[in-house]
Amino acid sequence: MEHVELFFKSVFVDNMVFAYFLGMCSYLAVSKKVSTAVGLGAAVIFVLTVTVPLNWLLDQYILQEGALSWLGAEFADYDLSFLSFILFIATIATMVQLVEIVVERFSPSLYNSLGIFLPLIAVNCAILGGSLFMQSREIESFTLALNYGFSSGIGWFLAILAIAAIREKIRYSNVPAPLRGLGITFIITGLMAIGFMSFGGMLTGGDEEIEVSEVRSAEVENTSESNTENIAQNETLEVSEITPQ
Repeated sequence: MEHVELFFKSVFVDNMVFAYFLGMCSYLAVSKKVSTAVGLGAAVIFVLTVTVPLNWLLDQYILQEGALSWLGAEFADYDLSFLSFILFIATIATMVQLVEIVVERFSPSLYNSLGIFLPLIAVNCAILGGSLFMQSREIESFTLALNYGFSSGIGWFLAILAIAAIREKIRYSNVPAPLRGLGITFIITGLMAIGFMSFGGMLTGGDEEIEVSEVRSAEVENTSESNTENIAQNETLEVSEITPQ
């Protein structure tokens, strides 16, 4: 259940684009065609799925305070958290270079259409944001980190795919001249972000029901306790009245 909740929360509630507006440069520049958006979205999914769990291992066994205790007691007090940004970006850059080589080898047309934005995934704030969110939220296990990286990539993929499909259709619409291009794209992105905010109720409704049931059970317990006290007091009064003076 924890994995399912994390997946839906990362895709819909904490969407990298619509909740935090991360990776907007690639989102706006490579979303003119669905085919190009699909290629870049798949690359982002792969990079996030690989780098987030790898950076989780780095954080757990190297960067955190006391993480080097597995090397010996003399390393237990070391704190290398100040190296988080450098090591996270190094891991991301390595995976992006691997993706770039694979795409150039097997799909030269996609490689040419993505242009400079494929190597720029290395400095895409959505990619680095996934690792930093993983660290700040203190994700507990490797499998949860893997799930979080994959689901965050799926969320970014859905965002760029949706805006690319809309931008392809909007070419045939009569958009006012001042809003053509990035203007209408920003407006549509804001409207989709408002729509995605409604998914937050999927994870809060159950908690509210639990809280209400807990309050009701507490009220029932208090009522039963007060009734028991009243009955005990009445019995005491009756006994005192019956007892001869």
